[in-house]
Amino acid sequence: MRSILLVLCAALIGGGALLAAGTTTPARVAVPAATADAGDKVAFGKKIREYLIANPEVLVEAMQELERRQDNQRDAVALKAIRQHKAELLADPDSPSGGNANGDVIIVDFNDYQCPYCKRAHQAVKSVVAADGKVKVVYKDLPILGEPSRIAAFAALAAVKQGKHLALHNALMEFSGKLDRARILEIAASVGLDVALLEKDMDDPKFKQVIDRNMALASALGLRGTPAFVIGDQFVPGAIDADALKQLIAEARKR
Repeated sequence: MRSILLVLCAALIGGGALLAAGTTTPARVAVPAATADAGDKVAFGKKIREYLIANPEVLVEAMQELERRQDNQRDAVALKAIRQHKAELLADPDSPSGGNANGDVIIVDFNDYQCPYCKRAHQAVKSVVAADGKVKVVYKDLPILGEPSRIAAFAALAAVKQGKHLALHNALMEFSGKLDRARILEIAASVGLDVALLEKDMDDPKFKQVIDRNMALASALGLRGTPAFVIGDQFVPGAIDADALKQLIAEARKR
């Protein structure tokens, strides 16, 4: 894009010089500089517009380059944050975990129980971790989609005390309807949780602190939505399928 603009600039400048050389009327002498500059800008803009209309693929190429640069910048920010906050990501004692506790690869999973993309990615994570057998998952609740998301996150965190976090996590992720407090507690009961005890435990102020720490980590990583993952030293925003997840795990093992 830049080279094209430079070519156009050169063509326009060259054309102006030829015009001046080929005429005996000193038109530019009588025109104020500001007016001449404005005229040049209009003509330049017109040429650019005509070129882009004739070659719209240039816009696609420019957008692709912009996305590439933004992705590179995002990855650099995330890599720095992963290195700086490794302990908070991987070893926060208040973050629930699943899979193999001694796994050689750790997936950090930022999720919201109302996020449809999280639900899609959940199936990939669940199947790949079960088949692999050597992967640990650290769950980071990131309730960004309203009050039901926060209630579900508190319930999932509180379920750890009854040894039922993974059961409730899976049930909430696999529930396709609308969540509210009553439905969340109903789902909790369906996986064997003592609901009265769960409600009492959900009031523990520690859980708000856990979520606040998760929010701070998300901000440091440049995370803009859910789901998102940290796998090894790679930050992976957005939903992911099983094949891509397997590849990322393999790459993490090589490193």
